[in-house]
Amino acid sequence: MSTDAITFPGVQIDDKPWVDRLHGWLTTVDHKRLGILYILFALFFLVVAGLEAIIIRIQLMYPHNDFVSPQIFNRMFTMHGTTMIFFVAMPILFGFANYLVPLMIGARDMAFPRLNAFSFWLTALGGILLYFSFLGGSGLYGAGNAPDVGWWAYAPLTARSFSPGHSSDYWTLALLVSGFGSIGTAINIIATILCMRCPGMKLGRMPLLAWLNLVMSGMVLIAVTPLSAAQIMLLIDRYLGGHFFDAQAGGSAVLWMHFFWIFGHPEVYILIIPCFAFMSEIIPVFSRKPIFGYPVMVGATVCIGFVSMSVWAHHMFTIGMNSYANSFFTITTMAVGVPTGIKIFNWLGTMWGGRIQFKTPMLFSIGFLFQFLIAGLTGIMMAAAPFDWQLSNSYFVVAHFHYVIVGGILFALFAAFYYWYPKMTGRMLSERLGQCHFWLFVIGFHLTFDLMHIPGLLGMPRRIYTYEPSRGWDTLNFLVSIGAFIQAIAILVFVANLIISYFKGAEAGNDPWDAWTLEWSVSSPPPAYNFASIPVVASRRPLWDLKHPEDPDSRYE
Repeated sequence: MSTDAITFPGVQIDDKPWVDRLHGWLTTVDHKRLGILYILFALFFLVVAGLEAIIIRIQLMYPHNDFVSPQIFNRMFTMHGTTMIFFVAMPILFGFANYLVPLMIGARDMAFPRLNAFSFWLTALGGILLYFSFLGGSGLYGAGNAPDVGWWAYAPLTARSFSPGHSSDYWTLALLVSGFGSIGTAINIIATILCMRCPGMKLGRMPLLAWLNLVMSGMVLIAVTPLSAAQIMLLIDRYLGGHFFDAQAGGSAVLWMHFFWIFGHPEVYILIIPCFAFMSEIIPVFSRKPIFGYPVMVGATVCIGFVSMSVWAHHMFTIGMNSYANSFFTITTMAVGVPTGIKIFNWLGTMWGGRIQFKTPMLFSIGFLFQFLIAGLTGIMMAAAPFDWQLSNSYFVVAHFHYVIVGGILFALFAAFYYWYPKMTGRMLSERLGQCHFWLFVIGFHLTFDLMHIPGLLGMPRRIYTYEPSRGWDTLNFLVSIGAFIQAIAILVFVANLIISYFKGAEAGNDPWDAWTLEWSVSSPPPAYNFASIPVVASRRPLWDLKHPEDPDSRYE
């Protein structure tokens, strides 16, 4: 396998002026730079969405609190939810996919570099549009500013009579524009993986990260399309006299719910499958064993992709669907837990008997395994329609959802940052700060979201800006808010680690983890062309073959 890079010893190239460097980043079509732009964009909005979450938790810290008005509270939870899903989770996962997929399959770039850049800037425009609503949302009517209809924007809340001004229009246009960007990126990832693999890399030899991003991209094409259609229908309702969602004129508010959730629940798997990919790359390296059950892991991912497209209406058990619909969505929601359980079993099988190294990426991976298991179990509870009837609009659902998003996706993302940051920057993140970040975040997470289940079981409704004292929720809400502050401190430690290590971190070298996939065969950070000569592989672990020619994996595959 050849992965040699061209270098010129002793040659020093003068730094360009900062204006030229900035211009280079803004006009780049290099997949690595675009991946980093996606990640930086998402990190910025992670901080913004975190501040919105802190405002929400301060307001709910005490009964009858008046930290913010009901109107501002509605705007905060609308913007927090929308930002976290559309402008944090999706862009950051696309960023890692952009950066890593070509390197891991031995390609020099994505299949369509200009489409790649166009897709990123569409996503960035969507984020700017959403937050410009704070300035322009009041429009000509002087009503409101930021959107306040919830991140799901149920009809008739978005009708002109209930949402005058332009705040809902900014929400709609932001999601529509970013949705086109997501579709463009998904097409690019699919084309890259199917058409640009290096010689010898059959589908059965691809890294699991490539396989899982292939499935995720296919799901994006299927799921984001109906959401984009619904946004266009909503604009027609608001400005062209349409009545798609106007029940008084023959439309249906339930139709919007179907359109939104036929995107919204596959979206959870769109976000979690790349996180499964991170686990499938990190856990074997820090267990010093190949992944257990590679073909089964691929099959389980494809199965999740199919089944997850048929579970959306478990969000709608309380709207009055008939018993056949309720039964169908109960069965499919429980069924999707089977291939997910297979994955957890295989990760544990990989760790079993391994020489586990408890570095920061592995700590976050172990945290992911435990917390995603709990999130899955509460999801199975919610899949039972009678149980869901009792808790559907309570804080139990909020806790379950955040267990998936924070306990699952965010922990996996932190693991990915600590694992691939050395490849992206050439510097190691501080292990001491990483361990501090991990333990602070674990404590804050469990204090917040473990306890949040209990007010839900005690009847606390979601989406309320205050509550009466002496209902058994007071102390629990106070502790939940304290946990949120601890998580915020952990995020500050993480950001500090990113910045300090970029300037003062230890040099990483090409392969600081003694890993096995192709991205670790090139310099850190990689050159613009990735590979001086396209590599040729003979197994799923090409670097193992290179390091151990006496015992190559190709002998056993």
